[in-house]
Amino acid sequence: MSRAPFDPTTYADQLAVKKQRLIELLAPFDAPAPELFESPREHYRLRAEFRLWREGEDRHYAMFEAGDKFTPIFFEDFPIASAQINALMPRLKAAWQASSALSFKLFQVEFLTTLAGDGLITLCYHRPLDAAWQAEAEKLAADLQVSIIGRSKGKRSVIGRDYVEEQLQVAGRTFSYRQPEGAFTQPNGEVNQKMLGWAYEVLGEREDDLLELYCGNGNFTLPLATRVRKVLATEISKSSVNAALANLQDNGVDNVTLVRLSAEELTEALNEVRPFRRLAGIDLKGYDFGSVFVDPPRAGMDPDTCELTRRFARILYISCNPETLAANIAQLSDTHKITRCALFDQFPYTHHMESGVLLERR
Repeated sequence: MSRAPFDPTTYADQLAVKKQRLIELLAPFDAPAPELFESPREHYRLRAEFRLWREGEDRHYAMFEAGDKFTPIFFEDFPIASAQINALMPRLKAAWQASSALSFKLFQVEFLTTLAGDGLITLCYHRPLDAAWQAEAEKLAADLQVSIIGRSKGKRSVIGRDYVEEQLQVAGRTFSYRQPEGAFTQPNGEVNQKMLGWAYEVLGEREDDLLELYCGNGNFTLPLATRVRKVLATEISKSSVNAALANLQDNGVDNVTLVRLSAEELTEALNEVRPFRRLAGIDLKGYDFGSVFVDPPRAGMDPDTCELTRRFARILYISCNPETLAANIAQLSDTHKITRCALFDQFPYTHHMESGVLLERR
């Protein structure tokens, strides 16, 4: 099955629809007009994942429509993906076509790239990886100038690094990020950079402390830490915590304490419901929190965590789901009002959108 034609001329119309949808969702809260941060029209997505579909002796890059796992859509290129991914796709295909060691029972390919030009390819197999595969994969990594990871039944073989390195510019400073294979990263690098700049500007220069929930690999933590006295940040994913710690060290950011707890667990700790061993040696009462930053998953904040944020004079909220954002704001609207609002077009040509609000105590 061929894919629908890619038409960048529809970009302005789809963005206008998203803007209107956000305005309508936030209208009950007297939100100001959203600031708009556009995406590049093409080559904006820094990662891509393809299944491989076999026809005769040939394998094709393939994706599937939601709910249909039996009708593949073939790709020779992928205009929404980074120029680097598009350059790698035919070279990787030529490599597996020329090598049975690379192609035998290969069923999925994942690309991860950065604005800084780093790249990693994950090859997934329905078989154990052997010495012949290792030799061919090492040659492939050298030819393509990327890291290669082979995955097979819960095991992996890493050639090069198991992460890519990104560099993002925020307020005139360059921040370096390690982005691990398999961990969450923002897919649209250019819009992510704009989003970091907006959050940095909106938070402002503060003389008090910041609580950050759902910090991931430290995407927002690094620039926001330069705006406050101290940061207490939480993240539950072990790989993201390790990446965040490395990123803090690599960037010389030394005013952040990172704890591996979920937002719900930290809520219990701050409410003194129960102690946590991972908070041993951390004096929660020693923080002078003036702001909280949250970037929750699509489900939004649970009611208890949402209630916790009410304690703070300023709530900076980045959301990948405007419906749960609106639900959380409804819970907080009797004590906080929206003073800034933004739409970040992380996911052009889809109904998904990223938004941000600053809520300040009434």
